[in-house]
Amino acid sequence: MQQSHRYGQKDTSRLEYSDVRVGFQTGEVQLVIVTATKDLPKKELLLDRIKEQLPQVKSIVQNINDKDTSLIFGEKSIHLSGENVIKETLGDLAYELSARTFFQLNPIQTVKLYNEAKKAAKLTGKENVVDAYCGVGTIGLWLSDQAKEVRGMDVIKESILDARKNAERHGKTNVHYETGKAEEILPKWIKQGWKPDVLVVDPPRSGCDDKLLATILKTKPKTVVYVSCNPSTLAKDYQQLSKLYKIEYIQPVDMFPQTSHVECVVRLHLK
Repeated sequence: MQQSHRYGQKDTSRLEYSDVRVGFQTGEVQLVIVTATKDLPKKELLLDRIKEQLPQVKSIVQNINDKDTSLIFGEKSIHLSGENVIKETLGDLAYELSARTFFQLNPIQTVKLYNEAKKAAKLTGKENVVDAYCGVGTIGLWLSDQAKEVRGMDVIKESILDARKNAERHGKTNVHYETGKAEEILPKWIKQGWKPDVLVVDPPRSGCDDKLLATILKTKPKTVVYVSCNPSTLAKDYQQLSKLYKIEYIQPVDMFPQTSHVECVVRLHLK
């Protein structure tokens, strides 16, 4: 579970956000304090009070976001107290999570979501798989036992470091992760002679980057598994992908019961 709270407009004397992440299976708690500058007034007093009143908090991190954007986190984080990461478990896989890394909010339904992604990929053990927007490697590691090789990329460096550690912890030798944009890294791999058979995308609510969609159309993997948290941007992206791909099926997954939000797993096959 993850919850964010915004405090006010940017200035040097206020906190921007507090972000709390709780490991559903482990019970570990991570607190991220987002500020506009490196300065954190009464930092030692604040840390002492948190330790005294909230002993369940295992990780305290300060993140600096000095840009006026819709993004909660900035690029720089400072470890303040406790562990750098907390742990979470999905099925038989355990993951370490840094402050800026993305992780699904409903672990119970996430297992069902990722099993639907595995079903849609229809792997036989001979396929090269790309996990675009890979985060800490959750989907890629979930698919790795049925794939020849899985390669993933993400623009957040901490996510890739976590993904590599998570793969090493589970003895996964057929996975590879790089920091960067999929539309830049994927052509490099192809030039080196490595081409994907299956490409999995799990983009943010804004959908896939236009350059990534163009790269997919140019690369032409036989199967695209699109995990969508926003049906409207899924429809927008499919307008581009429909030039070469047809939808075989769409499977909704209720990640947030009693809300209007729904995630979808879509299997797209090359025409």
